[in-house]
Amino acid sequence: MSWKWCFTEKSENQFRKLDKAIRKRVINKLDLWCKSEKPLNFAESLVNSELGSYRFRVGDWRIIIDVEEEMIVILSVGHRREIYK
Repeated sequence: MSWKWCFTEKSENQFRKLDKAIRKRVINKLDLWCKSEKPLNFAESLVNSELGSYRFRVGDWRIIIDVEEEMIVILSVGHRREIYK
């Protein structure tokens, strides 16, 4: 069984505001990670669990996620200087 990913309403709105090239990079990385057997090997745990459980890094951009079974739920997408505020 392969992993899948989905946006929350909030994260989808944040994602749509990104530049087209960055959106493409983020989608490509998410697809790549989901094809691996253990995508959480590419993630880091967050200390502040109010934001989410894990984060992925795509250059200067961060993707805050939670995991439900084999579904990656994207909670927030943004630049590294703004995402943790």
